[in-house]
Formats: sequence, C-alpha cells, structure tokens
Amino acid sequence: MHAMRSLLGHAWARTERLTVTRLLDLPPAVQRRLAGPPVVRDGQRLALDVQLALRLQRLARMPGPHQGTPERGRAALRRIVGATTGEHPIGSVRDLDAGGVPARLYVPRSAGAPGPLLVWIHGGGFFCGDLESHDGFCRLVAERAGVRVLAVDYRLAPEHPFPVAHDDALAAYRWAVEHRDDLGAADIGVGGDSAGGNLAAYVAHEAARAQWPCAVQLLVYPMTDPEHPTRSAELFGEGFFLTTEFIDVATERYGPGHHSDPRLALVAAELPDGLAPAMVVTAGYDPLRDEGETYAAQLREAGVPVRLTRFEGLIHGFLNMDGVGVSAPAAIARIGDDLASAFAGAVADPRATVSA
Repeated sequence: MHAMRSLLGHAWARTERLTVTRLLDLPPAVQRRLAGPPVVRDGQRLALDVQLALRLQRLARMPGPHQGTPERGRAALRRIVGATTGEHPIGSVRDLDAGGVPARLYVPRSAGAPGPLLVWIHGGGFFCGDLESHDGFCRLVAERAGVRVLAVDYRLAPEHPFPVAHDDALAAYRWAVEHRDDLGAADIGVGGDSAGGNLAAYVAHEAARAQWPCAVQLLVYPMTDPEHPTRSAELFGEGFFLTTEFIDVATERYGPGHHSDPRLALVAAELPDGLAPAMVVTAGYDPLRDEGETYAAQLREAGVPVRLTRFEGLIHGFLNMDGVGVSAPAAIARIGDDLASAFAGAVADPRATVSA
C-alpha cells in the first residue's frame, strides 16, 4: 500500500509539473492574459512567468509549508517544489555520510580532479526542506559552474531546535574540509539559501575563526535579522510565496527565545578576521531582501570582498523553480557563472541589479 501511494504521489507530481511547465512555456501575450495585469512595486516589475506561477499556486489552493503540523508543511513544500523543479543531467550523484550528517555529492561532467567544492545547505525555515527539495538547483549549479556540490541534510525543527541545525552544518563543513582529498576538492566554499543562507554565513564565520579553508560564501536570500522589521518585509510579506506568517512560524519553531543570538541575527554578529569573500544574492519581491542586502553592506564595510546581485523580478524560493519558465533558470545560470568566477578569485564587483 505504501509503495502504491508513493507511486501515485510521484505520478501526481509529474502531472502538476507538466501542467505548470506547459503554461509557463506559452507565448508572453497568453501568459499575460492568464496572469493578470503587471505587478509593479517598489519600482520593480514582477517577472511574468513568476506572476503566473503564483496565480497557479493560488488556484490550486496549495497550502503553505507553515500551515498545519511540521510534517504536513514538509509534504506541502515537496508538492510545491515537485511542480516547479526539473530533471537535469549531471556526471554523477552519490549519497554519503558527512561526519554523521546525511549528504549528497554532485560531480559535474566537466569536473577536473581535483576541483572546487561547494558545501550547500538548503533552505526551508529550519523545519522543512531536504536533499530532494534542492536537488534540481544543485545539479544545475554544479554543471554550470563546473564545481562539485556537497549538499547537507541537517536535522530539522521543532524536533531539533536551535542550535542543532547550526551544529550539523558546521560538523558537515568540518568533515568536508578534513576529507577534501577524498572528495576531489582543491578549493572549498560554503553556500545556502534562506535559512540555509543563515547557516552558511555562520559556517563561514566559524571557518574564519578556526582558520579552515573557505574560498567563498554564497548566500542566496539569506535570513540575517529575525528581530527588526524592514521595508521589504512590509512590502512583500503577503502574496509572494514567502509570507510574514511563515517567517514567524519558522523562527518560533527553531529558535524561540534566541532571536537575538548572533548565530541567527547575523547583522549583530562580530565579523571575524579572514572572512571568505561573499556572493550575496537577493530577490526583489522577497521579505528578506533588505536584511540580506544590509548584511552584504556590513561585510563590505568590514573589508570583505562582496558581489551583491538583486534579481528584481523574482521571489523568495526562485532556486526551486529550476524547471519552469525562463526567469528563475536564467538567474540560476547567472549564479553558476558568478560562482565559477568566485572560485577563480574574482568576487568583488559593484552591486548588480538584474531585471527578470
């Protein structure tokens, strides 16, 4: 019976993905009629394919990952991602144990031996997300950048509250550093999105303090300030996938009573010497946009080389839209190109704003 439910679940996910893919492949004029009038806010225009995807989600009455129990939320995220992710070829993929933390190693077809390795920490509000939720992104960025990617599957809240995810992320990175020869890694860096961006930045801090190698930190729409409201949180806290309610639920499930801890409130953390160059990526229609860009400014003021890129027309979670439309895949390709440059030693760059 379980096998039958699993099979039906996969079939349903494929059906939803096919529907979304076909609709987001329609001519722009048709997409506009389906999506409605353009959305312009804060001087930015929401990407047409993203606007249509959001409308389809509302019409499908997909529950948000923060609604109901954590288990139901995790299932909701799997459904949402299943409708928007893709299947992308790659040289090889294998699961392994990274010092007690489940992980998955992606090796691109162009990988040299040795080559760069990115330890990737997924988002999901600290209570959802896993190796599967970011599988499409890891495949795409590994192939595009020509880097190995080691995706980390840390333990989730509320079963494992603060600071368990931080401890797991750090343990996995330390293991990768200690086993980089076995992993074929010449250089090593860390990256993550949303909650995973918070974890990746924390790992970069600790790597600098311990004088572990860390060539780059890739922070995609990172959570850096759970305490202070921002203008982007007011503008985009409803209707653009990530909501104020989700943020509140995530923070309370993982770190109740610890919102001001510098491991969560990175904008209040003391920056260590020798911090790795940073790639900070934000989305224009994201409640977390401003806190990510504030953290990038703090890094730059401290003398850390920073490449800050805002994709104006995109929303929080666009990394998981790797299989549909044009805007998110184009942004992921740009991130892959910039990551390759970062590992080659070219991170510092004037702030870039990309209309999508």
